[in-house]
Amino acid sequence: MSPPALLVADDHPLFRAAVVQVIRGRFGAFEVLEASSASSLSAALAAHPGIELVLLDLTMPGTHGFSALLHVRGAYPQLPVVVISSNDHPRIIRRAQQFGASGFISKAASADAITAAIEAVMEGDTVFPSMAAELSQEDAELAARLAQLTPHQFKTLLYLADGLLNKQIAQEMGVTEHTVKVHVTAILKKLGCHSRTQVAVLVRNLEADGGMPTDDSALP
Repeated sequence: MSPPALLVADDHPLFRAAVVQVIRGRFGAFEVLEASSASSLSAALAAHPGIELVLLDLTMPGTHGFSALLHVRGAYPQLPVVVISSNDHPRIIRRAQQFGASGFISKAASADAITAAIEAVMEGDTVFPSMAAELSQEDAELAARLAQLTPHQFKTLLYLADGLLNKQIAQEMGVTEHTVKVHVTAILKKLGCHSRTQVAVLVRNLEADGGMPTDDSALP
């Protein structure tokens, strides 16, 4: 049986090392795992069923803003995810909450604040700063549509957004081109899209700064 573990997913080595050090100092009973990209995040989750919490940066290679959060929430719905980001704009925090995060920590937070947030989430609470931005019906609908996708369909979706052809996606995923075609058909149907271009536009809406207002006065 896998030991209990916490996973730190961030592509900045120095920051990731600092967070890992804080966690090891405060949560000695837990193994601390690391990931620096979407692919290594997926691999760590698949290899370590004992993971009890994920600390997730929004900007890693292979991700489109909130795509990694939505993927983890869809594939591992019982696993709490805390977004940790240098972008603490109210709309970013609100979108993280609406897309299923259990908490949000600014990268400017102190070690004590980080450990307090982790402890609270592991006890079943949610931890978010007070926010000026309101919830978005558009984001709620987007999250609901994406929640219909299976993990393999979600991976295919991200490859589509990167402009890969079916043959290239098949090579990346280690499946047949026919399987990819089946995934693409299902994706278009579930998301209500009629073309790959529409899919790419939808995924762009997941970018952390997608639709960001230019100043606080423009917040809803």
